[in-house]
Amino acid sequence: MRDRAVDSGAVTTTFDPEKLQTALETLHLAGMPGAFAEVRDDNRIWRGAAGVADVATERPVTADMRHRVGSITKTFTAAAVLQQIDDGEIELDRPIGHYLPRLVPGERGAAITVRMLINHTSGLADYLAHAYPSLAAFPALSKTTPESLDDSRFTRFHPTELIEMGVSAPATGTPGGTPGVYSNTNYLLLCQLLESVTGTSAEKCITRNVIERAGLRGTELPAGTHINGPHALHYEAWFGMIDPPRDYSVYDMSWVGPAASLISTVADLNRFFGLLLSGEIISRSSLAQMQHTVPVVSFEGKTLDYGLGLQKMTVPGHGTYWGHEGSVWGGGAISMTGADGKRQVSIAVNLQRWNRLDSSGNPQPHPIDDALRALIQLALCG
Repeated sequence: MRDRAVDSGAVTTTFDPEKLQTALETLHLAGMPGAFAEVRDDNRIWRGAAGVADVATERPVTADMRHRVGSITKTFTAAAVLQQIDDGEIELDRPIGHYLPRLVPGERGAAITVRMLINHTSGLADYLAHAYPSLAAFPALSKTTPESLDDSRFTRFHPTELIEMGVSAPATGTPGGTPGVYSNTNYLLLCQLLESVTGTSAEKCITRNVIERAGLRGTELPAGTHINGPHALHYEAWFGMIDPPRDYSVYDMSWVGPAASLISTVADLNRFFGLLLSGEIISRSSLAQMQHTVPVVSFEGKTLDYGLGLQKMTVPGHGTYWGHEGSVWGGGAISMTGADGKRQVSIAVNLQRWNRLDSSGNPQPHPIDDALRALIQLALCG
């Protein structure tokens, strides 16, 4: 039996499968095409699904479907880097310019450390607006258009090309300064770091040392544009500008690579975070570093309590949870595990950016918002 991670915040929950299923169905009725989840409470496991995987055929979603989980990938990438730190191949507080002088040259390369990349305090801008020109006004959403999503559906990006866009863009802050600013550029640099020290691709390194080590049979970093196996279509609304929402489940994910391209299942996500937080993927000392958090501003302007590829969520009266959330075009997911390791929640949905915008470009409330919050609250806390 594995040891469970210990934290000062005790997690107290109730476990009611019938209410969990009702909450999933309420989310579907609120406008979410399909949603599925797995909740673990010590030795009890519930899996449920509601809605459709394909709105045209009304094919139902099922709880075992594979799904693009977006930035949850970052926890896998961070774990692979921390393994190399455990092995003495990388130093957490050594400048990235020591390892990758051509990609981050000069004073910035000397000032930005590996730690700053993992916790998004590097000050490096995200390359997204440069790779997707019509999103250049992001997050000034009222000025954006979704054409680049279609134009780039089969575009093959090279990671160093994307990194150069981010490094050459105006800095978002000083190295090590807080709050940090969330940036995929950081994680593509970490992937190049993994390749430099292991002599193999980041995808192979993460697959061998994290995915296979954890026994995740439904999880992969995709080589192609399709999701293999049973899966839901991924519907992107882009704040009402794509109406009806369009399927983007077929997509070349080189635009994010091992920063946000992972395909997984809700069961695999719970297994991974359970093993990670019990010290079976990285050492206890690296796990402690992973759980040292700083404030980081997300793409949506929210302030995250962010560690080394790990988000911290504190629920008053119910303790502390660790995990990550993620979003890609049309697909979203969240996975959280209680500090004592007993309660685990993974939820996947197949519609993104469902809120329409007002005349000032601000997202307007949608029934999905309340239904999704209620589902997460129930799943975490009962």
